[in-house]
Amino acid sequence: MGPTNVALVKLFQADQQLREAQARLDAATKNVRVQERRVNDLAAKQTEAQTKLREQQSRAAGLELDLKSRDEHIEKLRTQQQNAKNNKEYQAFLIEINTGKVDKGKIEEEWIKTSETVERGQADLKDMAAGLESERAKLASMKAQITDTIAKLQAEIDALRPAREEAAAAVPKKALDAFNRLAEHHDGEAMSAIHKPDRRREEYSCTACMMDLVTDVYNKLHTRDELVFCPSCRRILYIPDDLPPELAIKARPKPKAAAADVSPAESTGAESSPPPSAEAQPAEPQQQPAAQEQQDAEQPTGGEAR
Repeated sequence: MGPTNVALVKLFQADQQLREAQARLDAATKNVRVQERRVNDLAAKQTEAQTKLREQQSRAAGLELDLKSRDEHIEKLRTQQQNAKNNKEYQAFLIEINTGKVDKGKIEEEWIKTSETVERGQADLKDMAAGLESERAKLASMKAQITDTIAKLQAEIDALRPAREEAAAAVPKKALDAFNRLAEHHDGEAMSAIHKPDRRREEYSCTACMMDLVTDVYNKLHTRDELVFCPSCRRILYIPDDLPPELAIKARPKPKAAAADVSPAESTGAESSPPPSAEAQPAEPQQQPAAQEQQDAEQPTGGEAR
């Protein structure tokens, strides 16, 4: 791979190590964070309950003041009734007094209900305060128990952060921006190694989404210094260490050598086979000499001699 892709792989590895350390810290402090949320929720509920209690107390105080004012008004009417000059005026004061008593009764009922609500709110608030204090004590105990673990994990994170920053500094800005954008979108998984499912075939896939890739993806990554993205998940592809060219690229078969006229097996068989026997060979006709043929031709036959 080119220098940009090599730098990206180093950045990806450093980023993964840092994220794994941060994940271990988050896992160690998970229970503490859960307890903190519980304490915060209880504190928020306590604040809300206190606000409602103050509102009810204010309302109860207002109703109580209204009752006193109505009592004073009724007493004033009674005094005026005693000084009435005639029966008609007396009956008018009586009706007004009775109406005031009815209104006072309604206000008194509302004041009683509000007072009961205040008492319940005070009791609930007291229980809530006790529960909140207990949860805060539990949170302090949990923090004390994992203080050493948190310090150790935080030191590990602090030790890994410079390596990540150094690796990021070696990546060109355009490639770094693409890496950071993908890392944020895929929760740190900005890059994906290519995979060759069948060693006998020149076929590749993305290990993140398992989508098939084009055949020449290995050649692009191996020979060019450019970013190659998965067409499906859009992660940056790279060549893993366990996929060298001799395993990734299918070797072409070598041409076979021309066969000899006589193969070694045939030559050996010819030398080892025994020669045929004399009886097996066909008899060749004996050729007479030319002088004998001429003498036979000149010798007369038996009939001509007689």
